Amino acid sequence: MRNYINKLAGNTQWLLSALILICCVSACKHKNVPDVSHIAVTVQIDRFDQALYKLDTNNIQSGLQQLAKVYPTFLPAYIEHVMNFGPYSDTSNLILLQTRMLVGNGDFRVLQDSINAHFPKLDALEKDLAQSFRYIKYYIPSFPLPQKVVAFSSVISNYGAVTVDSVLGIGLDMYLGKDFPIYPMLPDYPMYMVRKFSPEYITTNAVQALVQQEYPGAEAGEQLVNQLVSAGKQQYFLEQVLPETEDSTRLGYTKAQMKWCDENELMIWQYFVQQNLLYKSDWQSNMHFMNDGPTTQGMPEEAPGRIGAFVGWRIVKEYMKQHPEVTLQQLMETKDAMKIFSQSKYRPK
Repeated sequence: MRNYINKLAGNTQWLLSALILICCVSACKHKNVPDVSHIAVTVQIDRFDQALYKLDTNNIQSGLQQLAKVYPTFLPAYIEHVMNFGPYSDTSNLILLQTRMLVGNGDFRVLQDSINAHFPKLDALEKDLAQSFRYIKYYIPSFPLPQKVVAFSSVISNYGAVTVDSVLGIGLDMYLGKDFPIYPMLPDYPMYMVRKFSPEYITTNAVQALVQQEYPGAEAGEQLVNQLVSAGKQQYFLEQVLPETEDSTRLGYTKAQMKWCDENELMIWQYFVQQNLLYKSDWQSNMHFMNDGPTTQGMPEEAPGRIGAFVGWRIVKEYMKQHPEVTLQQLMETKDAMKIFSQSKYRPK
């Protein structure tokens, strides 16, 4: 954050007091953030997206072979799972045809031009990822950080961040800004989703993909309380390794939705208790609270979708407050969700 200091004649004492206040507020806000500057981490994002669209459509097979040498893990996964072209083989006529059509498609090339214009360089993102990785290593030294980070385009197929073994992929086409004109034209993306197609969500989504790979969440058929705690553990992890990220961004809420949750935490919890929801294993019922959406069914209109992540986060925060001896690694490795829930003694006021 930049602080602009203007010279104000005759107001030196006021300015000094203001600066002291700012410093105190800043220190209070970040007093629990550890110094990780000694942890050596660097991140370089390879532009797979640009390399793909440089392929010669008249010699796709040779181009794929060269691309496979640089991206031996990511290329097959991209072809098979992101683009859904089928099992990868650089000798498959179907794969060669589909790749040629992808690279040669005029609309897709215009999309790539937009990506290049929005993201000519990724220095800031590399810096943000490196800092979050330092926090991860500080809290969990054994956590497997990605050995390679690549940027790609899924041609707006909603792949914002993916993990493939030791590779982290970031779909830049999903972060062109909520005002990017193509997004509203696509029926699969309502506005509550489109507003999150912005660069400020990249690091959060990337780190969330990593934590979900290392510590998978609860299954959809488990009791809701298990799903709440599981989502809460992931949110607590993100809070620790992204200490500068606002709660609203991390949870995917608007600022107004975040404010509403903060001010109505007791009412939210009473709803879960009074409706006897905590021990339900009905995935169709539980999805209303765990899945994304414009609002949460059954709650006031101000309640955001995926409100279960907020409730779970608050449960886990209270558990960690009650048990300061528990490390982040121990928390993430604890599989007994009921233990966390019961020992949190979560009772919002």
